[in-house]
Parts: sequence; C-alpha cells; structure tokens
Amino acid sequence: MNRLWTAFRYTFIQMKGQILGWGLGIALLGLIIVPFYSVFGGQEEQFRQMIESYPEEFLAFFGGDATSVLSPEGYLKMYAFSMLPIILGIFSVLAGSGLIVNDEERGRMDLIVTHPVGRTSLFFGRFLGLLGAAISIFAIGWLGFCILLGQSGLGMTWGQLAVPFVSLLAQILIYAALAILLSMLLPTRNLAAMGIGVVLVISYFVSSMVSLNESLEMVAKFLPHYYYQVELSFQELNLAWLFGLLGITLVLVLVSWWLFLRRDIRLAGEGSWQLPKFFTKAKPI
Repeated sequence: MNRLWTAFRYTFIQMKGQILGWGLGIALLGLIIVPFYSVFGGQEEQFRQMIESYPEEFLAFFGGDATSVLSPEGYLKMYAFSMLPIILGIFSVLAGSGLIVNDEERGRMDLIVTHPVGRTSLFFGRFLGLLGAAISIFAIGWLGFCILLGQSGLGMTWGQLAVPFVSLLAQILIYAALAILLSMLLPTRNLAAMGIGVVLVISYFVSSMVSLNESLEMVAKFLPHYYYQVELSFQELNLAWLFGLLGITLVLVLVSWWLFLRRDIRLAGEGSWQLPKFFTKAKPI
C-alpha cells in the first residue's frame, strides 16, 4: 500500500500544473458564461431573433433549437457543456498516453523499476494519480461555475450544476483509459495520442450529427460521446449509460495493467508493436 501511495503522490504532484491550468481555464469559462445569462434573459427577444437566424443544422449539431437554447439547461449546454468533452479530451489524451510510456521514452522507467516499487503498485498508483488530477480539475471548474450562480438568474443549485460534470468526468476517463491501452500497444506515445485524438474527434462529430442524419446512430452507439449527458439532476441522468462508461473504463484499465505486466520496458527512444503475449510470464508485481 505504501508503494502504491508513493506512486500516486508522485503522479498527482507531477500533474499539479495541468490541474491548475485546466481547472482554472474551466472555472474562468464558468465565471464568464454563468453571469451572462442574466443579460441573456434581460434581452430575451433580441437573443431569440439572433438565435432564430442561426441555421437549424447549426443548433441541432449542438443538441438544441431556438426555443431550448433560451432555457437555463439549453443555455448551459449550448455555450459551455457542448464543447467541454472535446476541450478536456485533450487533457485525457495527453495524460493517458504519457502516464506510463513517457518515462520509458525519456529513459527513466528502467531506473524506476529497479526500486522496490512493483509494476502493479506503479501502474495503479499512476492511474489513481490521473484520476485524482481529473477530479481536481472538475472540482475547480465546478466551483468557477458556481461562484456567481446566485446572481445569474439560472435558478439552479450547486448540486444540480455538479451533475453534468459527473457525466463529463466519465467521458474524460474512458478516453484516458483508451490512451493508456494504446500506449501499451503502439511503438510511441505520439502514435497512441494521435490515435485516440482521432477517435475523440470522430466520436464528437458523428454523435453530434445524429440529429441531422439518423442513419449515423448505429455508428454513434459504438462511440463514447453518444452517451454524454447534460442533465441537471440524477433523476434525469441515465445511470445505465453512466455506469456503462465507467465499467468499460475499468475493463480498459485492467487490460492495460495486464499488458504492462507482460511487456518489456522500452529503452529511451525505442519502441515496437506491443502485441499481447498470452503465454509469457508476468513480470514481478
């Protein structure tokens, strides 16, 4: 347990710059978007005319229409939460793809594993550090959205505004887990990050375009963004979707751990296609 805690603490502290950068960035967005709703509501007719001038396809892409965007839920979805999955997806792709292999490519991992850490403690300590960093980012961002909530006219509680952040966290974690898995299989971190980046963008655009072309729904159901929910209460939240994403994330993490136990540590600058070796003995855990 001490070895796992050491790996967790090291990873979390190492990511403090990302926590502050991403967290404060999301908080700043909230500080701008939330109080602006009172201006939005005070000039509702003008904004309605402006929104109605938008192409229907544009509004449908972001999951709204001229009427729903004027509601508090629609406003937040349109101007904040619709873009956060792909914005914070950048964090999950970079953090996940470099969680383990970044030290390998810099020639530090072979030195780390010579200490009595153990591969299992190292892997799960690192992942829990990533999880802690993601939760910290969302906590800071959520506070930024809540500070001026009472002056916004949105009529929401802090608890209600936390619900879409829970769904957003599930999105970020599944992309991070996919990035970790690909980093175990592909020769370099850059290839893993590029691959998950492509999946992230495709998932976002295909799922967003389902309202424009229903034939895409069959494809979208296999992509994470299809299950992203912007709801303001747990009663409205589809818990099957939420726990389904978290369950898949757990499976991906366990497969990545299994691969990490059975692969050789790369030397600096070297890499190969790390295909599963079913009959090789696991390294010391």
